[in-house]
Amino acid sequence: MSKIRVLLVDDHALVRRGFRRLLEDDPGIEVVGEAGDGLEAEELVRRHAPHVVVLDFAMPLQNGALTTRKLLAAQPGLRVLILSMHVEPSYVTLCQEAGAAGYLLKNALDLELVDAIKQVAGGQTVHDPRLPSSAPIGKRTLTTRELEVLQHIAAGRSNREVAALLGLSVNTISVHRANIMDALGVHNTADLVVYSIRHGLVTLP
Repeated sequence: MSKIRVLLVDDHALVRRGFRRLLEDDPGIEVVGEAGDGLEAEELVRRHAPHVVVLDFAMPLQNGALTTRKLLAAQPGLRVLILSMHVEPSYVTLCQEAGAAGYLLKNALDLELVDAIKQVAGGQTVHDPRLPSSAPIGKRTLTTRELEVLQHIAAGRSNREVAALLGLSVNTISVHRANIMDALGVHNTADLVVYSIRHGLVTLP
């Protein structure tokens, strides 16, 4: 049987090194690469075609949920296992909606990680038993594009700046902003940013 090809994504090199040592002790797993953020992960998934991506939730540039959506869009058969320090139900929901195959707490991994990788590679879903049930966020799930726009809004960028970065019109960004506020039930930018941070929808730089 071929080895399970794993990509490690965490913004701390020491954490990645520890996970790599742990995983490489298992003859059924091969670590094919490491990435320090979601954008680098997208590139390495295209290059190495891993079976499983082990992904830290709290990363710079874009969080684990948005990264998961992008990775699965690029490689639909991929399995993503989220590692997180967050126990809040909204974080779990966000990752489930993104299509993650598992969500584990970072504070007690060790051999759990090896077992979890094998389970998700085999088509199962892994949910840390210490976690509460997921909870709905807003009136509907935000689209991948809306999450991207929201990330830029939370970073303090204007509609014009966001439009330039994403290659869209200012009017399109304005529509996205209004739709996001309606979906989350907030009425101004300050409340939008606070809500988004509290529920894990964005990662602050």
